[in-house]
Amino acid sequence: MWDKPQLLMWFANLLTALALLLLFYALLFLTVHSPLFPIKRIKVDGDLVHVTREQLQYVIKHELTGTFFTLDLDKTRQAFEKLPWVRQVTVRRHWPDRVEVKVEEHKAVARWGSVALLNSYGERFDAASNDQLPILEGPEGTEKVMIDGFAKLHKTLQPLGKKTTHVWLSERRAWRFELDHQLVIEVGRDEAVTRTARFVTAYPNSLALLKQPFEYVDLRYPNGFAVRLPEYKPVESKPGEKPAVPAKPAAAKPA
Repeated sequence: MWDKPQLLMWFANLLTALALLLLFYALLFLTVHSPLFPIKRIKVDGDLVHVTREQLQYVIKHELTGTFFTLDLDKTRQAFEKLPWVRQVTVRRHWPDRVEVKVEEHKAVARWGSVALLNSYGERFDAASNDQLPILEGPEGTEKVMIDGFAKLHKTLQPLGKKTTHVWLSERRAWRFELDHQLVIEVGRDEAVTRTARFVTAYPNSLALLKQPFEYVDLRYPNGFAVRLPEYKPVESKPGEKPAVPAKPAAAKPA
C-alpha cells in the first residue's frame, strides 16, 4: 500500500474530505445551537374571542424553548392546541428572529347533551360557555350528521321566528326537535326537511289560529300532521259565525 502513490493520494483525499465534513457539521451544530440566534418576537394572529392573552403568554413562557433553529414547531403547535377553545394552530419561522402563530378558535353552535360542545364542523370539544346554545342528542358518532341536519332544520324554520332549542336523533335515525323550550315536533326518519317545510307553510293558517295551547305536533303523516291538545275545549262561536274546527290528524298511519 505504502509503495502505491495513487492509492495513498486517494486515501489522503478521503481523510481530508471527512475532516472537512466533520468541521462543517461542527460549525453547523454550533450555529444552530448558538445563543446568537434567539427568538425575539412571537406574533399570534387569529380572530380570538375566548382564548385569553394570559393563556397565550403561559404557553409562550413555558412551552416555547430553543433558538430560532431548534424550536420544535410541532411541539409548539400541540402546546397551543391544548387550550380549551383552540381548534387548530399553525406555526412558522420568519428569518431572522420571528415566529408566527396562527390560532383558529372553535365556534360553538350547539351542546352535545351535557358533556361537550359542538363546533360548526361537527367536532366535539371541552370548554365552558354561558351562551344559550341548542342541545343536540344522538347516538355516538353522529355529531357531524346532527350538525348538518340541525343547520338545514334551522334554515327551514326561520320563517316561523321561533328558536330551535333541542334536537334529538334516535338510534333509527328519526328526528325530533323542540321550539322555544315548549313545542316538540316529531319529524321521523324520511324527508325530514320536506316535512318541516310543509309544516312551516301550513302553520300560519292552521296552528297559529288555534286558541288552545299545544305542546306536540307529529309530522309523520303523508298529507298532513297531527296536533296534541292537552286541554282542548270547543271554542264557542258568535252568532252568525261558523264554529272553529280544530286540526285533525290524517287517517294514514305515521311513517
